[in-house]
Amino acid sequence: MLLFMAGIMAPRSGRLDRSGKDKEEDSEKSAPAPVYLETYARGELDAKIEQLEAILEECTLCPRECGVNRNKGERGYCNSDRQLKVSSVQPHFGEEAVLVGTKGSGTIFLTNCNLGCVYCQNYDISHLGYGRVMSEAELADCMLSLQNRGCHNINLVTPTHFTPQIVKALKIAIEKGLHIPLVYNCGGYESKHTIELLDGIVDIYMPDIKYGEEANAERYSNAGDYFERCKEAVKEMHAQVGDLKLDDRGLAWRGLLIRHLVLPNGLAGSEAVMKFIATEISKDSYVNIMAQYRPMYKACEYKYKELSRWITMAEYREAISIARRYGLHRGFHII
Repeated sequence: MLLFMAGIMAPRSGRLDRSGKDKEEDSEKSAPAPVYLETYARGELDAKIEQLEAILEECTLCPRECGVNRNKGERGYCNSDRQLKVSSVQPHFGEEAVLVGTKGSGTIFLTNCNLGCVYCQNYDISHLGYGRVMSEAELADCMLSLQNRGCHNINLVTPTHFTPQIVKALKIAIEKGLHIPLVYNCGGYESKHTIELLDGIVDIYMPDIKYGEEANAERYSNAGDYFERCKEAVKEMHAQVGDLKLDDRGLAWRGLLIRHLVLPNGLAGSEAVMKFIATEISKDSYVNIMAQYRPMYKACEYKYKELSRWITMAEYREAISIARRYGLHRGFHII
């Protein structure tokens, strides 16, 4: 079982001007307030919570549309009932620099997942279900604790199947003073309708785009319709928040940040992914092309031997070359 980590407070990097005022704090005020504060102030958050919670009666939160009554303890593909389950809460310094800053991204890992990736890097959380049950009020307190420790945002990892509970917790946290951006860090297998209900709630969407090919999505994540559903959802995300925006510290405060993990032997279909982003989203999209694949979980089994090695530098550079060829230019670099 993973433990809730205390985290370490990073030293302040802000410098004092002649009046003794901390310039880092000044700069924090330069970005607009999180969008969820506006939605709350307009009195619209309760209606969104009600709509999201109603979905749990016959769950269609994700494209699997299992239709189970999670309020009665039934579980669908994600193996989750009504109870929120969290694996860890901690300032995270391994995320993108635009989220981490000097004090970390306030990361909350939700347990279970709506995908079945055979190479899952967090399989103990997503497949084995390590974590503990937590109330919405406790989750709200976790958000506030991360904010009080200086984290620059609240980063919800694998939130899809717990979206109603998260938004309910958000309201509690707002009423106790939460005021930093909310990051929706998901696997990309999302229902457009659920994403539509998050309009005015999420500041930064951070979806994976794992595959550009149907056959590989089916074989490795048990989701043959992955790319089509992902494209629908990412278009809606971008329509809500636009391209990623940074403040004068280089920290993200609103927008879309896309992740694409390069797989061995071209199995991620990077060509189709980059073409979609450049032609149907924006050439100014922030795309983190990730090189850290390693064979985990079932990836070393003989039947998945094509996944049983790390990627090569040539494979990573080819993905970068494809992105550049389509005019993409933000979020990635040659290593």
